[in-house]
Amino acid sequence: MESRHPAPRIHELPSLLVDQIAAGEIIERPSSVVKELVENALDAGARRVDIEIEAGGKRLIRVRDDGQGIGEEDLPRSVARHATSKIRELDELEHIASLGFRGEALPSIASVSRLRIASREAGAEHGWRLDVDNGEATEPVPAPHPEGTTLEVRDLFHRTPARRKFLRTERTEYRHVQELVRRLAMSHPGVAISLSHNGRTALQLPVAREREGWERRLAELTGREFVAQSLFLETEAAGLRLWGWLGLPTASRGQADLQYVYLNGRMIRDRLIAHALRRAYADLLYKDRHPAYVLYLEIDPARVDVNVHPTKHEVRFRDGRLVYDFLLRQVHHALEHAGGAEAAEPVSPELDPPSPSNPAPAAAGGYAAGAPRPPQQGRMALPVAEARALYGDGGEGDRAGAPALGEGKGPADGPAERAGPAGEGHSPASVRPREAGGEVPPLGFALAQLQGVYILAENDDGLILVDMHAAHERIVYERLKDQVAAQGVASQPLLVPVRVPVTPRQGDLAEERAEVFARLGLELDRAGPDVIHVRRVPALLQGADPARLARDVLADLQAEGRSARVEEALNHVLATMGCHGAVRANRRLGIDEMNALLRQMERTRNIGQCNHGRPTWTRLTMQDLDRLFMRGQ
Repeated sequence: MESRHPAPRIHELPSLLVDQIAAGEIIERPSSVVKELVENALDAGARRVDIEIEAGGKRLIRVRDDGQGIGEEDLPRSVARHATSKIRELDELEHIASLGFRGEALPSIASVSRLRIASREAGAEHGWRLDVDNGEATEPVPAPHPEGTTLEVRDLFHRTPARRKFLRTERTEYRHVQELVRRLAMSHPGVAISLSHNGRTALQLPVAREREGWERRLAELTGREFVAQSLFLETEAAGLRLWGWLGLPTASRGQADLQYVYLNGRMIRDRLIAHALRRAYADLLYKDRHPAYVLYLEIDPARVDVNVHPTKHEVRFRDGRLVYDFLLRQVHHALEHAGGAEAAEPVSPELDPPSPSNPAPAAAGGYAAGAPRPPQQGRMALPVAEARALYGDGGEGDRAGAPALGEGKGPADGPAERAGPAGEGHSPASVRPREAGGEVPPLGFALAQLQGVYILAENDDGLILVDMHAAHERIVYERLKDQVAAQGVASQPLLVPVRVPVTPRQGDLAEERAEVFARLGLELDRAGPDVIHVRRVPALLQGADPARLARDVLADLQAEGRSARVEEALNHVLATMGCHGAVRANRRLGIDEMNALLRQMERTRNIGQCNHGRPTWTRLTMQDLDRLFMRGQ
């Protein structure tokens, strides 16, 4: 007689299969194993971690530490699923300060390899050893071992040949391990770390207890050039602390291969943080170059959720807007004054990121920290024709409207400057201002002009070389941005409103963020559930496609919660205007004019780069010059 009840289709998976599925989430390749084992060692308070691998980690991964060790009773629990010493209660899940906490790493690793754990607790008479093979753990047995723990992972994926086939060559897997160890070493300078491959030492990093030692470690891990061409940042506001090294824009890279961000000591890859940093550098990089940085962000663990991804690389902030604005403002502010401009106080995070209508405070030409913003209702009527009048027509014949080079007394286009060498006809005090005594400014005093293109100046360190067109280009550009920021973005009505089909959510955003659009000179009017009308556009962008501009901005807001399309487009127009308004090459300048330009450079934000990201000046110290001429060798 047939059963009236069909066989059940839902059944529990075997524990070994469960472990292998979990391993598939967190164990991708040998470097994933190294990450889990080293993070466990760091959580155990290790002050030294030694990593040995063979065959790129396919044959052997051994991690030895001097941490607190594991006792006999805890050894079997360490390879049990969801068993951990990091958290005990639900509340602790919202205040995670350790690198690991799920209790899945060791059982997942053991399910796809042969695992051996040997450990000795501090003060114990001897150590203990436990082996796991085919998912079965042996009983702990006594074993000699120093205080700390050693984990050996052999024959990775030997039980899952299909996954082993997906591993790359030994060299490729080793490169992944190297990069992983490099990232971990940068986040824990107080831990000595070594790495060897096939018996050969690849890294030997001693403990770094002060900033100089940390910089030496960074130089070894990232290259001396990065440390030499970076600035140190340390700032704190609104319960957030940020510090680390920002690569100068002139030291940008062809690919995004030197970008490291750590959150409370945890290495992360976060879209929000990456976008904020990209925005901070956006106005300073040449073409498709990428910035370099090593940054450390500290925040109350209760304000961030690290339990959103099995690998723990991704996080979710309770207040992402605050974190975004804090990063953008602090990094933008630091870079503004990296090229010689006078320093200003750090700024506090605010709701809106720096933009033409809401700039970050600056030492000169901007707003001091805590100063009130200019009222937005009094917008400047700045159509293109009037804006061009700010700097003249860009030719040599009309300089009356151009922003002056400075407060020098020499004529801007006098016959003396065109007829003879720079400085001819000026007093000795103008030619050699150093003889008058007093403090030498950062960019020094002008000596001469070279081929009508470069200014040669002398300061206490040696020789300063300035590309006068590039430098003046940045000065004019920053002035134009300040003028637009102080008086608002002028908008221009369209003769016929442009109808733009959108999604219902984008239509909602057009209504919800109407004030943001208005501040940028863009007026959007909702005409239906999935239709908007563009009625006004920024006057400086009168040639842009209104429909495309609106769609792009709304798409950014929907995906990222913010948009920089309008700001970037406005900045592009202002940069072009600044380029045309800058002093041209082959124009002769007097000594007073050159010194005036140097002083303006020292008061201008972002002066290290022109509007296109090229360097505006460089320095040759006396040591550099001595090496060139082999003096003292």
